[in-house]
Amino acid sequence: MKRAERMLMKLIIFHLAALIAAQAFMQQPAVKPYVSKAIRYEGVNRQTVSEWLETFK
Repeated sequence: MKRAERMLMKLIIFHLAALIAAQAFMQQPAVKPYVSKAIRYEGVNRQTVSEWLETFK
């Protein structure tokens, strides 16, 4: 049982690190147009940031 608990803790720590890395990656302004589906669906991918923020209001 101790081995399973150790393995589970390693998986939890790995998952947390991967989640934090993915969130940090998503915060990069150069990456947002490629990963955000809302930008493609709303058709605001050629507007300035202030223009497409107005679209979501």
